[in-house]
Amino acid sequence: MKVKLDENVPRSVQTLLADSGHDVDTVSGEGMTGAADPDVVRPAARAGRLLITLDRGLADARRHPPGSHAGILVLRLPDQSAPAVLQAVTTLLARHHLDRLAGTVSVAQRGLLRIRRP
Repeated sequence: MKVKLDENVPRSVQTLLADSGHDVDTVSGEGMTGAADPDVVRPAARAGRLLITLDRGLADARRHPPGSHAGILVLRLPDQSAPAVLQAVTTLLARHHLDRLAGTVSVAQRGLLRIRRP
């Protein structure tokens, strides 16, 4: 799966996803640090990349309707430290295939995954 990590997602997640066979790109790696949400979502959509972020605003399906992009996964975690985010993504990968999130707006929190499909 092609994935783009937002600037707020720890680098350890990039390594985990790449080691799991995913094609991973980052907002920071593209020089888009500090870009507005639409300016992050559009290039990810054009590239067919699932955007993974800690930015809760990207979970708004009215602003980012399912099917209008390649997919947005918001990690809604009470602890956003690098180890906690890495553990959450590790658990998510063990339970779900990221390709099933293509075109959706999904929110992962406390062992749950809410998925809004087109």
